[in-house]
Amino acid sequence: MKKLKLPAWIFIGMILGILAGLALMGKGDITTAYIKPFGDIYINLLKFLVVPVVLTSIVSGVVSLGDIKRVGSIGWKTIVYYLGTTAIAIVIGLVFANVANAMGLFPVLETADVTYEANSSNVMDVIKGIFPSNMWQSFSDANMLQVIVVALFLGAGILVAGDAGKKFSEVMESAYAVVMKIMGFIIKLTPIGVFCLMTDVVAVNGPKIVGSLMIVIGVAYVAYIVHFVVCYGVSAAALSKVGFVKFVKGIWPAMVVAFTTTSSAATLPVTIDCSNQMGSDPEVSSFVLPLGATINMDGTAIYMGVTSIFIATCYGINLTLSQMAMIVLTATLASIGTAGVSGAGMIMLAMVLESVGLPVAGIGLIAGVDKLFDMGRTTLNIVGDSTCALYMSRLDSKRAARLAAKK
Repeated sequence: MKKLKLPAWIFIGMILGILAGLALMGKGDITTAYIKPFGDIYINLLKFLVVPVVLTSIVSGVVSLGDIKRVGSIGWKTIVYYLGTTAIAIVIGLVFANVANAMGLFPVLETADVTYEANSSNVMDVIKGIFPSNMWQSFSDANMLQVIVVALFLGAGILVAGDAGKKFSEVMESAYAVVMKIMGFIIKLTPIGVFCLMTDVVAVNGPKIVGSLMIVIGVAYVAYIVHFVVCYGVSAAALSKVGFVKFVKGIWPAMVVAFTTTSSAATLPVTIDCSNQMGSDPEVSSFVLPLGATINMDGTAIYMGVTSIFIATCYGINLTLSQMAMIVLTATLASIGTAGVSGAGMIMLAMVLESVGLPVAGIGLIAGVDKLFDMGRTTLNIVGDSTCALYMSRLDSKRAARLAAKK
């Protein structure tokens, strides 16, 4: 047993959690009160690391690139890649949801008594919210978009400052090394955290998932799988030259952690480790992956597409092509502003619903099983981050080879 590696222990923890949850089915109050808190402690420890990991890794990543032009080259390509895959994801979600709706799988429900309050935001609020007015407030609020902006400015400032920025660079490098060591300690607790979280999820949700909710969850997961195989499979094999089977094996530990914690930000340390072991350049992954944990939300985009069609059908509303196009645009932008923490996608869904005139109260139809959507969409999110890191590493190595050839 001592020879088993961490991924094996994580998988064992997940299986034991499922079995324990089945044994305690119907006793969710017990698991929530006495087992889930240990899983929450594990998540808290991961979240505790998120801001330090993102800040120090991006600053270190920018500085390690050594050239402000290299930062710009990788940065814009990364953003284009993330936006492109997100747009593809939302289209896939809408296609599968409309097919299911045409087959009569989504019912028209009596929803007069359904109530749900959610705060919504417009596109300009998302854009304005990217830029911080107080750096320390960004850290204390764990506003990851703002933390990324701060890290990019600090990294760029160090590069431009030249010799004057070396001491600050050394401080950030040292901080990054310390944070990575702490990360190693916490990752070793993953099997225990996975066991506790899975036990509670199965015990609480198992008997309640029936009927139409099971169908819409199934549609979402079919779309998740199709996007995983088609979009990410092609990206890994054709763009990064990493075989699909090898890629799945390499990213599997991060997928398990994402599936159980439902937080792409909390999974970030494991995603970085898996990507580097598959051949991603650590200098590139330390820049690309924290960025992806905040702005790359393909799973969330699919979730928004599927649930928008489901809610519209439940209210007896038929969406037009122009409204679906608006869903594609709004969901892509909303996914950028979605925090990489558990449950954030449901709040951002309100923005999408309002953009096409659907009642925000419809979120109440799926709120009870949002956790199950969240497990799949978070897993897809981190897989997309990894494919980007691999592809950007390959592009950067090609760029370095071209520059070396010119000398």
